[in-house]
Amino acid sequence: MLRHISLSVLGLTAVVALAQPALQAGQRARITTRGTVEAVVDGVHVAMEYGRPTTRGREIWGALVPWGRWWMPGADETTSIATDAPLMVGTLSMPAGTHTIYTLPTADAFTLIINKQTGQFHTVYHPERDLGRVPMTLTTLAEPVEQMTFVVTPVAAGGGTLALRWDNREYAVSLRAAGRD
Repeated sequence: MLRHISLSVLGLTAVVALAQPALQAGQRARITTRGTVEAVVDGVHVAMEYGRPTTRGREIWGALVPWGRWWMPGADETTSIATDAPLMVGTLSMPAGTHTIYTLPTADAFTLIINKQTGQFHTVYHPERDLGRVPMTLTTLAEPVEQMTFVVTPVAAGGGTLALRWDNREYAVSLRAAGRD
């Protein structure tokens, strides 16, 4: 009887040990979908990948996204922007390659932060790795946006915009190929 119990305990221990990775993966199940956006602005291919959190009845600006503290727009892995050539983001020259986006929201202003570190989780931020910061302009939306969305819009006359839309706000910054006036 004791031998039977010992084998059962040993068997149960093996099952739990083997199931542990599956349990951990299950605990990290995503509730936020991933999104991508791609466009060509002045001949520069721009691609973004980001988590798309939803409002779900929550107060977003000044609450879920606190004023005066850095915030990575998205969820899970950091929001990335990649280009195949240098790009001007507002007044900031961003070299070709992959970068991470953070922001600094306040009640009066919204600053886009381009960071050189990539691949980290969205709660990790190292300001010493910032490439630079540029202001974004605020537009109040007529219809709220439930799921956070990035939009890259080329303009036929040249250049384009990068916009973050969520809840009742849109924050935007101009884009153009580096070296173009």
